[in-house]
Amino acid sequence: MEEQSIQMITPLATKERFSEMTGLGVEVVRGMIEKGHLPTVKTGKYRLINLALLYQDLLKEAWEK
Repeated sequence: MEEQSIQMITPLATKERFSEMTGLGVEVVRGMIEKGHLPTVKTGKYRLINLALLYQDLLKEAWEK
């Protein structure tokens, strides 16, 4: 039987995963977080990029133009 994989869309991503998704380097993503260009949320000891809020902000910006 062939192994199947399931992809899930989650509202949060690590710096590394966001880097893979966008093609930006991990250090570039880290800099964007530090400068406040990417929304993040702290969950436990981890700081994750809030993709849901990022998408919402991008859609809002697109509608305002």
